[in-house]
Amino acid sequence: MDKMRSMEVFVRVVDAGSFTAAAGQLAISTVMVSKHIAALEKLVGARLLHRTTRSLSLTEIGARYCDECRHILQLVAAAEKGAQAMRNAPRGVIKLSAPAAFGGHCLAPALADYLARYPEVSVDLELSNRLADLVDDGLDAAIRIGHLKDSALVARPLRPTRMVICAAPAYLARRGTPLTPAELGEHDSLDFQHWRRDVRWRLQGMAPDAPLPASRLRSNQGPALRQAALAGLGLVMQAEVVLADDIAAGRLVPVLQDYMPEPRPMHLLYPRDRQVTPKLSSFVEFVVERFGI
Repeated sequence: MDKMRSMEVFVRVVDAGSFTAAAGQLAISTVMVSKHIAALEKLVGARLLHRTTRSLSLTEIGARYCDECRHILQLVAAAEKGAQAMRNAPRGVIKLSAPAAFGGHCLAPALADYLARYPEVSVDLELSNRLADLVDDGLDAAIRIGHLKDSALVARPLRPTRMVICAAPAYLARRGTPLTPAELGEHDSLDFQHWRRDVRWRLQGMAPDAPLPASRLRSNQGPALRQAALAGLGLVMQAEVVLADDIAAGRLVPVLQDYMPEPRPMHLLYPRDRQVTPKLSSFVEFVVERFGI
């Protein structure tokens, strides 16, 4: 028999004072009430109730067990109430993974608006360029840049990521402005550590054996490379949205704009669930509204 249901019947018998009264309140037969009590007594290996034709009382074990049953039933009721509340309004924690550059420069500032709109939601944001596994890592959603493999996840398209090559005016005044990819070999670059030689600085119309710029500084963090570019150390290639403010202010100057690679697609991914929680649906709606195509 259902253990939780038997506990509920047991507590109802104690509160009602008789099997017959409990049966009436639960809309089941007195025989079924007896079966539930017998099942619990078999489970615990002891008598729970003293029962005569005129009275019903708890045994010592029954009194302790009744208190525990009440506590368990209260916890279950609270859990069900909490789950229902989370399905009715956005609340809870959203666990999210995003690329370091986009997440730190674009998404994190935008989250201030989202959290202000939904004060009962909080966000755990992991900034990393690794491809996190939503299931294994316990994530609600992830933002990924690049072409997607076939997946059971829902993928909402966001604005593609455009790359730009920039340098400080002082660097260009000292070393000259490259006009074609063939001139990159005469310059210094600021590179990401995860770039392989066969993918770094590969531009449109660029020969496979074309000379590449000398890597003067390599880092796993985009902000470090940006600061080095602002200091005039070399050419930097990063997402346009990350360098947009520096370009607008004239602190960095774009070069080779006609040769840039095609923009890379970006998506918001989340599990395919027939009953998406309000916190997740509100977050998806916000991200698509702010960064969607």
